[in-house]
Amino acid sequence: MRRILLLATGGTIASKESGQGLSPAITSEEILSYVPAVGELCRMEAVQLMNLDSTNVGPSHWLKIAAAIREHYEDYDGFVITHGTDTMAYTAAALSYLIQDSPKPIVITGSQKSICLDDTDARRNLFQSVLYAADRQSHDVSLVFDGRVILGTRARKERSKSFNAFSSVDYPEIAVIRDRKLIRYLAPRAYSYGAEPVFYDSLEDKVLLLTLIPGMGAEALGLLKDSYQAVILQSFGVGGLPGGGSGPLAQAMSEWLEAGKTIVMMTQVPYEGSDMSVYQVGQQVKEKFPLIEAYNMTLEAAAAKLMWVLGQTREPEQVRELFYRPVQCDLIR
Repeated sequence: MRRILLLATGGTIASKESGQGLSPAITSEEILSYVPAVGELCRMEAVQLMNLDSTNVGPSHWLKIAAAIREHYEDYDGFVITHGTDTMAYTAAALSYLIQDSPKPIVITGSQKSICLDDTDARRNLFQSVLYAADRQSHDVSLVFDGRVILGTRARKERSKSFNAFSSVDYPEIAVIRDRKLIRYLAPRAYSYGAEPVFYDSLEDKVLLLTLIPGMGAEALGLLKDSYQAVILQSFGVGGLPGGGSGPLAQAMSEWLEAGKTIVMMTQVPYEGSDMSVYQVGQQVKEKFPLIEAYNMTLEAAAAKLMWVLGQTREPEQVRELFYRPVQCDLIR
């Protein structure tokens, strides 16, 4: 029987009422006790890494999760991480970059209601995650939620309360789980016997996200230049910059680049990605500045990948090369 390790990090799945709102309080062992049926699937053990609302989870915690998986990698056949839903897609993306080419599955899940409630989605999500992790054809980082299996670089939370909270953005779900049966839509990646993952242990967290709105000036971009190593600019439609290549925002971008900082342009439209070559306001900017375009990456993947890339190098050409190197289908051009 395969061995699966549960790594608990908190979130709604582990929450109880504190008198001031829900707060994570249920331990990893207690979580397992609510779903005894996982014992039919595998030998399950648990470790409590942290017990945080996922609003408080960030790059230092991603590194801690990756380090725990690295520490236990040889002892288990797969890993299930319970996590809050609010930043789960960011964590899934970050782990996809911190643990690459893993022949063993690393599955992230959680719930919209606490596992201790009668009408919760937690017990089903946890059972399905273990079912997927225990399957011998499962590999790499994925998110399992409401019967869907989504690549770690393609997940996004789109609903704040509904059980079907997560979608796979611009990429098919790799599998679904129905009536305790795993149905694969995409053939799993083949790994040779003895293949080992590549672990990374550094991230640069000084990454800024700036979402443009009509009429917005360039003052914020200029003021924040010295505080960050990179900025992700979310613009409109398929991609453009107000004022094109000669406006105030373009001037602020020039100052960022002259200071050796990285700029990533992407659309704030949820689906189908960007193409800055379509309109003059985008083409001018892309031709004038050595910026990076995120195309059809999710925001979560773009942010996590930029943190990972800058954790490896600050040299502009190497940053560009690493960012454009596809990892787990995060970028399709």
